Amino acid sequence: MFKKLVLMLLLVGSSLLGDTIHWEKDFKSGLEKAKKQNKPVFFVFSRHSCKYCVLLEDTTFKDKEVIKALNKDFVSIVSFTDENDFTPKYLLTPGTPALWFLMPSGEPLFAPLMGAIDARNFLDALKIVQEEFYTVQKAKL
Repeated sequence: MFKKLVLMLLLVGSSLLGDTIHWEKDFKSGLEKAKKQNKPVFFVFSRHSCKYCVLLEDTTFKDKEVIKALNKDFVSIVSFTDENDFTPKYLLTPGTPALWFLMPSGEPLFAPLMGAIDARNFLDALKIVQEEFYTVQKAKL
């Protein structure tokens, strides 16, 4: 709990400077925000002791272009298995990190990306997700 509080304080403090991903506090509030803002959800199923989760956090999630794209066009949520954060059963995967792209309803747009992905490929994936999100949105109208 103390670790989570310190992490939240660091995230809030650095988010004011715009140099970090704006993570929602939990899954439910993240979906509510995505519905209000009509944005896709980026959901990360992670673990602090996972080598590739740490690599992802230390590289891709610190890339300025990635941060800008996620903060502008997505609602981002992270769930840490080793902190017993809530993760819907249908998003549980046997490995971490699992990177999911969801509709505001929580429905997956694609199967998850598994493992660490570099910033350039991640940015390409974000473009594909946005195109699909808006295609699905238009089809619902």
